[in-house]
Amino acid sequence: MIALVSGTVAVRRADHVVIDCGGVGYRLAVSTETLRHVPAVGKDVLLHTHLVVRDDALQLYGFATEEERELFLMLISVQSVGPKVALAVLSGGPPRELLKALAAGDTGRLQAAPGVGKRTAERIIVELREKVGATVPAPLTVSGAVGDDPRALARDGLLGLGYSPVEVDELLDGAEGERPEDLIAHALRTARR
Repeated sequence: MIALVSGTVAVRRADHVVIDCGGVGYRLAVSTETLRHVPAVGKDVLLHTHLVVRDDALQLYGFATEEERELFLMLISVQSVGPKVALAVLSGGPPRELLKALAAGDTGRLQAAPGVGKRTAERIIVELREKVGATVPAPLTVSGAVGDDPRALARDGLLGLGYSPVEVDELLDGAEGERPEDLIAHALRTARR
């Protein structure tokens, strides 16, 4: 499994980028949201990835954050949602906004993505709503966080996503990482299982 690609941006297009890694160019399909974080051609970048293996192709997908990759994996786990539709959904805005839409049952937000009809939007909501929290998340805050403590910031972030304090403690138990984003990504992966 290719978990991440780090190198120089060789090509930057509306739906994909090519990253030169030691003389080998990896073509990664990306969402509009990830593309916003990819620098200009010639600059260095690191993208988290997911490899989809099919009988006739190997397709690599790139993501600016682990959170976006985890959302992609959740989306493609839904029946009738393939990688192309998942990228279209992710292109609608930051991962946090998608989490809010899922938690709120906002089918309109999902239907705004090309290729997502009413039935597919409803199926996504039904299958993923509980995984991201059944209530509309409050804005992420750092109130109660001690300085720049990553664990406290991650805890506040997960509480903001609608998880209960008990769930947050369970999700962060054993999580490793130096940044709040890493801890939250670990927690979301754990919640998905």
